[in-house]
Amino acid sequence: LSIALQSHQPLITAIIITLLSLLAVRSFFKRPHHKSNVTGTATSSAKKQAREARPPSSCNHTSNSAALLNGGAAGPAEEDMVMADVSKAVAEMQSGASMMEQLVPEITTHALSYLDYPSLCRLSMTNSLMRKAANDDNAWKALYHKDFTLEQDTVTPVNGWKAYYAATRAIMNVNTEFFNIIKDRSLSAMSRFWLNADYVKCIHASGVLFSGFNAVIQSWQHAFNWEQGVDFQVRDVRARVLTNMAWITMKTYVDMDNGAFNMTNIFEFHHGRWYLVDHHCSEMLADGDIGQQIVH
Repeated sequence: LSIALQSHQPLITAIIITLLSLLAVRSFFKRPHHKSNVTGTATSSAKKQAREARPPSSCNHTSNSAALLNGGAAGPAEEDMVMADVSKAVAEMQSGASMMEQLVPEITTHALSYLDYPSLCRLSMTNSLMRKAANDDNAWKALYHKDFTLEQDTVTPVNGWKAYYAATRAIMNVNTEFFNIIKDRSLSAMSRFWLNADYVKCIHASGVLFSGFNAVIQSWQHAFNWEQGVDFQVRDVRARVLTNMAWITMKTYVDMDNGAFNMTNIFEFHHGRWYLVDHHCSEMLADGDIGQQIVH
């Protein structure tokens, strides 16, 4: 079932957006332009429905509920009550409340959880009702957990889950750029990627520590001169974003048949962009290697 849903994800997304948009359009055209028209229409409709509900002929005008339950005719008081109830129901139907507004919030959130990030953004631009639904914090929290990690379940973002989702996606894109630079062996791009500060640090897989901007960039120059472009396969990416700081942990593979590397990238936000300030790469040890390390 999971594979089937994934294979039909674009179709499910299109159907949900279409249905929600149709509901919004339907509610817009059903809204009355003048309140007086609503009242008048509701009153006339109520009277008509009350007359149709009344038996064609009756001689016994009792004024108790037992007579109504047994099929008897309604008296003047009961007729007024029926007309009031019908009038209220008609007014509510014509007050402009859409089906989306009448849905339980949990159902709306569940429906929106099938949408991806671009679809949810496009839905929020259709009209005010869809914007309100698409900006729901629970919907963005569900999307964050689907796209990234459940480890952040205890986190309460200061600016809401939508902003936190956007910040996480941004730092993920920056982290992807890091691996593209390594693949292209571009020293100039790597120089712009790092923060020019004395406290930046880099530990390559060799275990050697380089500290300071000049030493770090020089270490990358040696790596690019001696190695061919490496196309890493990145797995198990985990990100944590604060106001001016973020860090990402991941597993990387040069060859999926060989061992993986543990990598950690730490970023700082300066002058409107993220800069790398710490990179740590180390080879993952097998269980036997861990035992040997402890013994020695």
